Amino acid sequence: MSDNLRRYRSIRRGLKELYPCEPKGNLARHLNTLAAMISGIVASKSSNLPHIAMKVADSRKPESRVKTFSRWLDNERIDYDAYYLPFVESLLLSLLQYPLALVIDASAIGRNCMTLVVSVLYKNRALPIAWLTRRGKKGHHSEAMHLELIKCVEKIIPAKASVIFLGDGGAIPKSW
Repeated sequence: MSDNLRRYRSIRRGLKELYPCEPKGNLARHLNTLAAMISGIVASKSSNLPHIAMKVADSRKPESRVKTFSRWLDNERIDYDAYYLPFVESLLLSLLQYPLALVIDASAIGRNCMTLVVSVLYKNRALPIAWLTRRGKKGHHSEAMHLELIKCVEKIIPAKASVIFLGDGGAIPKSW
């Protein structure tokens, strides 16, 4: 068995364990695609879809996998609450023995869009846990946008967590 297949199966098993019952139907299919994407990201060390597709263990051509991943990302039924939040909550619970280091940062993405992201630091990586995206040019975000994102983050941080919040001058509103 190849490393890519072993990695994919391990990730898929881990994802399914985070649901209270066995995923069925579309949820199961979408989790398989998510597991394939995660496996490809880990193996390729890239978030570029063609690079991810080259490292996924299945019999389809990489171009077909890219199309599957692209459709998954564009699917309006794939939402944060069902396909991301269970994993974020599990990750944060597993890190409770340490203070959670949260980082807020803004990035330009796509055409004329800005994203404000809060990530948790884990093993020298910033893992995004919540984000907001708005149309606009690069620059400072409004205080209201920051507060909206912080309210989203507050909902997912475990009550017993000790939190360290970090940001640069461009990401934190001046009134803080």
